[in-house]
Amino acid sequence: MDSRSHAPALHRRTYTAHVSPEISITAAEPDFAHQFGRTPAETCGRSLYELLHPSSPVILDRHFKRLSEGRCNRFAERVIGRGDAGLAFSGELTGIAVKDTAGELAGIVVLLRPDEDTRAPGADDEQVRPRERMLSKLDAQVLEGVASGASTVQLAARLYLSRQGVEYHVGLMLRKLKAPNRAALVARAHAMGMFTVGHWPPRVLPEYIK
Repeated sequence: MDSRSHAPALHRRTYTAHVSPEISITAAEPDFAHQFGRTPAETCGRSLYELLHPSSPVILDRHFKRLSEGRCNRFAERVIGRGDAGLAFSGELTGIAVKDTAGELAGIVVLLRPDEDTRAPGADDEQVRPRERMLSKLDAQVLEGVASGASTVQLAARLYLSRQGVEYHVGLMLRKLKAPNRAALVARAHAMGMFTVGHWPPRVLPEYIK
């Protein structure tokens, strides 16, 4: 007998909400709302986009347009959500068209599956609170340079800093984002949704800059 048959099945959390064709949330189960640090009452009536990373409309608009035009019945897309106290989490968002008796789009069922390694807000002290991740303009420029692969010498020349000045600002951000090294710093910034999606070289979103 295959020993894998005894392995426990992985439980994937799936939270559900209903949105109108205009992408306004009309109903949400408690777990869906809680994933974003809200109650169902606080969630209903809001645009789904208010709960997601600012770049989400660019990614999701085409999917919702295809649903509304009847060109597809469902889609699945990776998203970054804003959880309790602004903490970001990643996951998969599925949209399923709901049609009325005339075959017209009546609404959309949204299924959210947070990644399995996403920790609940407040789960440990390694998570970064919003006030700790606000960057100065210079910090943001240094972070963008690190994310693009620039060396300390290149950043120093580009930003008119000394090498020690660059290392000072990198060290500040390592502590703010609780990252052990530059690679982890960039990875954490991406996971937190700090960079504009689909832009090269990387750019820090204005909302993260003081």
